[in-house]
Amino acid sequence: MISVFGSANMDLVAYVARAPKRGETVTGRMFRTVPGGKGANQAIAAARAGAEVAFLGAVGDDGFGAELRDTLAVAGVNVERLRRVPGPSGIAHIVVDDEGGNSIVVVPGANGAVTGPGGEDEAVIAASRALLLQLELPMPAVVAAARAARDAGVPAILTPAPSRPLPAELLDAVALIVPNEHEAADLTGASSPEAALDALLERVPEAVITLGAEGALYGSRSGDRLRVPAVRVKAVDTTAAGDTFAGALAVARTEGRPVADALRFASAAAALSVRREGASTSMPFRTDIDAALAR
Repeated sequence: MISVFGSANMDLVAYVARAPKRGETVTGRMFRTVPGGKGANQAIAAARAGAEVAFLGAVGDDGFGAELRDTLAVAGVNVERLRRVPGPSGIAHIVVDDEGGNSIVVVPGANGAVTGPGGEDEAVIAASRALLLQLELPMPAVVAAARAARDAGVPAILTPAPSRPLPAELLDAVALIVPNEHEAADLTGASSPEAALDALLERVPEAVITLGAEGALYGSRSGDRLRVPAVRVKAVDTTAAGDTFAGALAVARTEGRPVADALRFASAAAALSVRREGASTSMPFRTDIDAALAR
């Protein structure tokens, strides 16, 4: 089982030819509401990629909260530990341009009420083979979950997004960090992914830096270095690419795949996700990923 301690948001997605500049209004061509949030996205990605998944987090007592819970459950995610709290659920306002790029504003809502894993949450984490973490919950809660995983001997996999400084107590409890190249640069101040990888490995045992169309770069403290190319596709919407990669990577790692195979599996899943609009709605199923790898 993979546990996910993270956010659940309703994505409010506007599609435009180009994103507006400051003070500018542009006309969009479409608007959609799509269940998302980095935690929920990773949970759905892992479930569709073939894992048993439990989600730990919170939604509000509004209509969005009910829809988010239903979406996770329909995807096969265990939502017994998804709490319902008074007030609105989290939302993300997303602008997607015609080149597939995006800009995002997140309003935490119920996610901000999560102060850490409770006793039952910690039992779920301890029974897991991996814990997926992101940074859309309050930092003390993320640190507490990472420590619970470390104390139980469960590897914590962190996606450091939205990008922010990371406390040492969090990095000390993380087994694998998975930033994109911009997040890696923010975290390390390094001018190249290779230099950023070296800097990250001074702080965590393993790191994967995702490079978009250039693939992914892996390293470990034991000296391993590996670059895996991306699957070439025409991007329609990149919103879910990083979360799909992280969820699929966790699945591949818990299945015991060699690092190179795990990275190829995650890269194929991410490539399939960018060909469709939306976040959770774009994530591929295991059969799709296996078929892409067999080509």
